[in-house]
Amino acid sequence: MKLGIMQPYFYPYLGYWQLMNCVDEYIIYDDVNYIKSGWINRNRIKVNEAPVYFGISVKKASQNRKICEHEISMSDSDKESLLMKVKRAYGKAPYFKDVYELFKDTVYCEKTNLAEYLEYSICRIAEFMGISAKIYSASKLKLDHTNKAQKRIIDICRLRGASEYINAVGGKELYDKQLFGEAGIKLNFLKMDVDIVYPQGKGLFIPSLSILDVLMFNSKEQIRELLERYSIE
Repeated sequence: MKLGIMQPYFYPYLGYWQLMNCVDEYIIYDDVNYIKSGWINRNRIKVNEAPVYFGISVKKASQNRKICEHEISMSDSDKESLLMKVKRAYGKAPYFKDVYELFKDTVYCEKTNLAEYLEYSICRIAEFMGISAKIYSASKLKLDHTNKAQKRIIDICRLRGASEYINAVGGKELYDKQLFGEAGIKLNFLKMDVDIVYPQGKGLFIPSLSILDVLMFNSKEQIRELLERYSIE
C-alpha cells in the first residue's frame, strides 16, 4: 500500500493533488504546529495578469499550537468578499460555473475548526477531480506522540500498513531511505513536471498557482492528464 502525508492547505497547487492521486491512502497532517505566512490558510490566484493572495482568516494564529487546535474567523461578509474576489478573477473562465459552485460550497462549510474546515475542502476537491485515495486526518489516528520528524512518519506508515511512502520532492533532504528501508518501507519522492503549461487567460502563464486556477481553465479530462505529469525519484 502506498501512503502520502501532507499538511492541510487552502486550495493548494497541482503538485499536492498529484501526490494524493498517486497513493492509496493520504494522511492530512493536521496535528503539527501551525505555520504563519505559509499555505495553510491562503494561496494565490491570477488577478489582472498577476498572482494575488486569497484565503481565510484564522483566530489568534500561533506557531505554538497545532493546526487542529485553531479556529477560523470568517463572517458571512468575509466569505462573500472571498467569493466575489474569485468571481472577478475567473468569471470568464471556461469552467467557472461548476468550479465556482464547488468553491462556494467549501467556503460556506459550517466547520469552524481550521483543520476540519480544510479537510472538507480537500475531500470535496479530490472528489471533483476523481481522486480515489482514502483520506484520513492524523489527529484522529492513535499515534505515538513521542516520535518526531521522520520517525513519526514511519510510525504512521506502520500503523496504516504501508509498504511505500511517497513524499513531495521538496522534503528530500529531510528523509533517509536507509532508515525507512530498515523499517520495511520503500521511500520515494514525487516531482511535478516543470514544463506544465495550460491556457490561463490573458497575460503570461504563472506556474504553481492554487488548484482553483487549474480547475477554472481545464476540463476534467485535462485535469486527469495534469495529475499524471510528474516523475518519481
